Amino acid sequence: MTTPQITTWVNDFGREYTDRNILSQSVLNTLYEKNYGVTRRSLNELFLSGIPADARILEVGCNVGNQLAVLREMGYRNLHGVEIQEYALEQARRNLPEIQFTRASAFEIPYPDKHFDVVFTSGVLIHIAPDDLPKAVDEIHRCAGQYVWGFEYYSPQMVEVKYRGNEGLLWKMDYAMFYLERFADLSLARRKDLRYLENSNVDSMFLLRKTI
Repeated sequence: MTTPQITTWVNDFGREYTDRNILSQSVLNTLYEKNYGVTRRSLNELFLSGIPADARILEVGCNVGNQLAVLREMGYRNLHGVEIQEYALEQARRNLPEIQFTRASAFEIPYPDKHFDVVFTSGVLIHIAPDDLPKAVDEIHRCAGQYVWGFEYYSPQMVEVKYRGNEGLLWKMDYAMFYLERFADLSLARRKDLRYLENSNVDSMFLLRKTI
């Protein structure tokens, strides 16, 4: 499945994004502290409390693997990522050789049903057009055995936002509620809405438990 958004992200626009976002863990945590007053690692520890180190975890839309690197540092050993952009994957494989990376999109995740204990996105659903979003979350839900975990821009209603001057590349909404309304076997395990310290924008982290 190809969309206008995928076409954009696999070309120069997406490669420029990748070059801007190759971040060390210390820089990533500093960025989170600047935005929200809390590090990414501390958020992970809050949301993944009780999930064992050998849990099989998949990130959908992993780019160069910044978020997976934080999980690896936390002691998680069975980590996987899928990403549509080969340029980002080359760097991810070079920098994180112990993590399994595969080229694939959220629309066609090449793993069996319930293959992972946790499937997550971080700033990925926001870049999927609303008409295509059901297909992506269906795939994420299909591959998740126990939990769906997300961190996305939040708005109580769906709203499109220009991204670097471009239309058709970014939408904010209540992604946790979108999942809950679509899947009867998901329930909210934990949620934290994080307001930016320097403006009125809000991001939302959520963990959804799947009834097995």
